[in-house]
Amino acid sequence: MIVCVCNALRENQVREAARVTRSDCPVTAYAKLGCKPKCGQCLPFAREVLARESSFA
Repeated sequence: MIVCVCNALRENQVREAARVTRSDCPVTAYAKLGCKPKCGQCLPFAREVLARESSFA
């Protein structure tokens, strides 16, 4: 599933960034992926994905 249309980020990429950075912050995860939020519409969903991933860690 696409998390961020502006940066073409998929859910699995955001999950992997969460595991690597051990952060639930979307800005940190996006930075690990070499980008940053643009329009911001993805941030609520990205936070949800990151929170779910951190609950499994």
